[in-house]
Amino acid sequence: MTKVRKAVIPAAGLGTRFLPATKALAKEMLPIVDKPTIQFIVEEALKSGIEDILVVTGKSKRSIEDHFDSNFELEYNLKEKGKHDLLKLVDETTGIRLHFIRQSHPRGLGDAVLQAKAFVGNEPFVVMLGDDLMDITNPKATPLTKQLINDYEKTHASTIAVMEVPHEDVSSYGVIAPQGEGEHGLYSVETFVEKPAPEDAPSDLAIIGRYLLTPEIFAILETQEPGAGNEIQLTDAIDTLNKTQRVFARQFTGDRYDVGDKFGFLKTTIDYALQHPQVKNEMKDYLITLGKELEQAEPKTKD
Repeated sequence: MTKVRKAVIPAAGLGTRFLPATKALAKEMLPIVDKPTIQFIVEEALKSGIEDILVVTGKSKRSIEDHFDSNFELEYNLKEKGKHDLLKLVDETTGIRLHFIRQSHPRGLGDAVLQAKAFVGNEPFVVMLGDDLMDITNPKATPLTKQLINDYEKTHASTIAVMEVPHEDVSSYGVIAPQGEGEHGLYSVETFVEKPAPEDAPSDLAIIGRYLLTPEIFAILETQEPGAGNEIQLTDAIDTLNKTQRVFARQFTGDRYDVGDKFGFLKTTIDYALQHPQVKNEMKDYLITLGKELEQAEPKTKD
């Protein structure tokens, strides 16, 4: 069995939900307290045993490459001033086997994954979406990517991460039609449906941003017709793959943070800050004070 050792991180999106901040700054570099969102993804990959990572970028994404590159002037300055704790933080982003390729024309997630064909070769690989951060406040949890790899080592099949979402939200996701009840959270899948209307959704198990795929997906993506949004949809290609080889779904039961919209980003920042050793006490005190002020500001209702 071929070891899963490569990951693909699509990062070519324009980040329009966060304009004007993302006019010149990559969305993936927006920080959760003091750590860019993409660094959480890279750390999850490394903790899962991934050895090589390909980041699929687009225009205005140079800051991602710079972040994971060495900065001699900064490192020398920190060393000279004895700021070894800060130097350690900087060192965490260097020495990683990162590769970059540009997606010239963003035509959907499926097209972004197709850019990784030469990098992946004839190996299984994982796709990790930067908008979904998993269990970032629980360092003892088994990374979701590692869970998918563990499943692959038993089934030798593609495995997609899913999570139960409110029924009214299914139209924002790819959704699975599971076969049976599943065993220990692992489902065989009948079909994959991209962004169904709630009345048409086969379940409330939605695809979230982690995929373990076999290399046969590339041949399908090369001929995949545009789907929802007139884009090449990875979900459609996975559904086609499922017709020739089994594809499983792993139900995730941990904490998922959606940093792809403003409220999700703010919620993630607050939850992470409450665990951060440098600011957690101040953040807790601030939230308690704010809660009291909001309660006092609410208009009194007459009995």
